[in-house]
Amino acid sequence: MSEKPTSSKRSPWAWIPTLYFAQGLPYVAVMTITVIMYKRLGMSNTDIALYTGWLGLPWVIKPFWSPFIDIFKTKRWWILTMQWLVAIALAAIAFTIPTSWWVQLTLAIFMLMGFASATHDIAADGFYMLALTEHEQSLFVGIRSTFYRIATVAGQGLLVILAGLIEMNSGLEPMELNITVDPATTTNVMQTNGDRHNQALAFVPSANDITLSTKAPATINTDSATIDYAEYISARRAYIDSLNISNGFYAREQVATSATGAKDTTALERFIIKHFGETKTEGKAINRNTAIVEIKLSQKPEDGKSYVFIVSQSKGTTDVQLDAAMQRFEVNSGNWDKPMYLLFTVDPKVKEKAQATFIGTSGNIPMAWMIVFATLSIFFFIIVIYHTYALPKPTTDSSDTVMTPKAIIKDFINTFKTFFTKFPLWQTIAAIAFMLLYRFPEAQLTKIIMPFLIDPIDKGGLALSTGEVGLVYGTVGIIGLTLGGIIGGIVAAKGGLKRWLLPMAWSMSLTCLTFVYLAFTQDQSLLTINICVFIEQFGYGFGFTAYMLYLIYYSEGKYKTAHYAICTGFMALSMMMGMMAGWLQDMIGYKRFFVWTIICCIFTIGAATIVKVDPNFGRKKD
Repeated sequence: MSEKPTSSKRSPWAWIPTLYFAQGLPYVAVMTITVIMYKRLGMSNTDIALYTGWLGLPWVIKPFWSPFIDIFKTKRWWILTMQWLVAIALAAIAFTIPTSWWVQLTLAIFMLMGFASATHDIAADGFYMLALTEHEQSLFVGIRSTFYRIATVAGQGLLVILAGLIEMNSGLEPMELNITVDPATTTNVMQTNGDRHNQALAFVPSANDITLSTKAPATINTDSATIDYAEYISARRAYIDSLNISNGFYAREQVATSATGAKDTTALERFIIKHFGETKTEGKAINRNTAIVEIKLSQKPEDGKSYVFIVSQSKGTTDVQLDAAMQRFEVNSGNWDKPMYLLFTVDPKVKEKAQATFIGTSGNIPMAWMIVFATLSIFFFIIVIYHTYALPKPTTDSSDTVMTPKAIIKDFINTFKTFFTKFPLWQTIAAIAFMLLYRFPEAQLTKIIMPFLIDPIDKGGLALSTGEVGLVYGTVGIIGLTLGGIIGGIVAAKGGLKRWLLPMAWSMSLTCLTFVYLAFTQDQSLLTINICVFIEQFGYGFGFTAYMLYLIYYSEGKYKTAHYAICTGFMALSMMMGMMAGWLQDMIGYKRFFVWTIICCIFTIGAATIVKVDPNFGRKKD
């Protein structure tokens, strides 16, 4: 291949790092930050996985318009135009988060931003090949991938830390509930707080320290009859739930229910829950001792001021559980003086004394995420101004070619025809299978890791704060990812892609075991979590090198830019396959979900085994 002339002598270091950092941020905003934001704003895991899965659609179908970017305007023009659109879209998201239609509006803008970002990806990858010689392309491929990954991790790290800091400092003093489970006691003991109205503005529980007995009576006497204790608690739970709803603290869940009041499930869901879900107690319901805690705001807030009060377990035993419906409350000047009710239950099989701590926070979550996206928008306005001057103007990046509509259609058809016929049929099928299945475990993990880290202990999570999640992925995670990617690039350049393909596939697979460990132990030590995240991110960075090199290998030829866009379209489709992750995790729990992802690594190893690669591809040449 001949060296490409360029009209600019500007160093690639002046624009490659910023270009690919800017390329990665919109993708991580759409595919990862949205997961955390929607989780903090109260959306269920099932809805998060479904909606954010669909947001990946622009990257799947971008090959259908990639040929037109070669035909109309210059790639430099497309890059700058799309960066302006992304900056405007990020600002629009920041303005729509506080509105009542925030779900519909943000999803619509995220989708539009996805199309702009996908178009930017096509233009940037094509510009990279036009602005650099073949030697420079090889030299900077690791730098380009590293800054893209840095953008990915910085987005889900530094920006999430920013959101967490705002959440923690924009609300009232956190409320703490300490619950002790003691099999030796026969009654519940609560230490009351006295007159709550004499305290500063804060959320105050009827008791901060509670001792629960594991023993529950078989029956209970009411004014009219003696009834089973389990039936009494069920009725009591329904009553306080209705009080919370009537007081305007939360809305009744809009779920399909059967005549018995249970959530409707399909035959497939019932089969999965029965055979693969976490073990449930069979037979007659076990009487569980309960405690009801009343919480009130001590003073009336300012008119128009509202608080989202979130209660979750921060540490301690999982034998005490907070009712799932009573974990998120919206409090304002209209209902501040009404009580919020929490219902706690204790496992009767507890044999030893144990403790659990629950934290109630009231940070301004919408404002936190509004500031995050406003910050992102400002950054993009700055970066597009910088690129207006920093991007070179290659002589080969020209739009002077005049094509008739017939020629355009013919060229468009040839682009796809040559993609599927450049190799023998079996090799093409194996290549597409590799593009779709190599990242199948990761596609599911990506949707669930953040909810797993944030969810409280009693729901199977690790109960990290938003800031802690950002710290883990913004420091240790980015170090592991960067080191894995750099080392992967070095070894592939020395030994070639073919030699390192299977070791990298195993690296992607085995490091997923870290989340199996965390799910089963629920180890809340930040040191342990950081070590696990480092191992997983390092393995991902190392293994992902093989995936990207294979896409470049398969794209070689006349329509390199368009074929690479098609390859990345298959890559995006593979990530959309994670849409069902939330639905599956909701039925089988975190433990068995992460075990399932390990089973899915069969696809990663199998896909890496069947593809054919030139032994010399990727190796350093004289």
